[in-house]
Amino acid sequence: MICPYCGFDNLPGESECRRCMGDLTALDRPTPSDRVEFSLMKDTVGQLQPRSPVVLPLDSTVAQAVQLLLDHEVGAVLIVDDHGCLVGIFSERDLLLKIAGIERPLSELPVKDYMTPKPQTVSPEDCLAFALHKMDVGGYRHLPVVQDGKPIAVLSVRDVIRHMTQMVNP
Repeated sequence: MICPYCGFDNLPGESECRRCMGDLTALDRPTPSDRVEFSLMKDTVGQLQPRSPVVLPLDSTVAQAVQLLLDHEVGAVLIVDDHGCLVGIFSERDLLLKIAGIERPLSELPVKDYMTPKPQTVSPEDCLAFALHKMDVGGYRHLPVVQDGKPIAVLSVRDVIRHMTQMVNP
């Protein structure tokens, strides 16, 4: 990567010139080549208007969480503390991987013992590419959208796919 300030030939991916210490980060940023890429890089999570969260208090049972999953036809329930701050997420995956095969009634199982604590989150201001990257790397289908530690929405892979489809077929 040639430094625009001094002409030094740096290694690709360098963040600053090894000769003059000039900033090279702007030279290494990807540029969108179509409407979908532009949207992923520029549009925010908030612009998708993701679904309001379905929440449960931390002292709830797995039975209550499962009932909410069914009643609201969602794949994840957010678990909050007494102040309404996000402390965990209970998803269909938790149900299958952590609960399946347990012979005790679900009403006896505390959700706090089976939820995923401290889940990855995004803010409404984060770009879609950032959120999608978190989902891909973590293998998540749902990401809580938080503001000041409190859940305000849940972004799903389905939301992002629907948005991208609308970019291709307006």
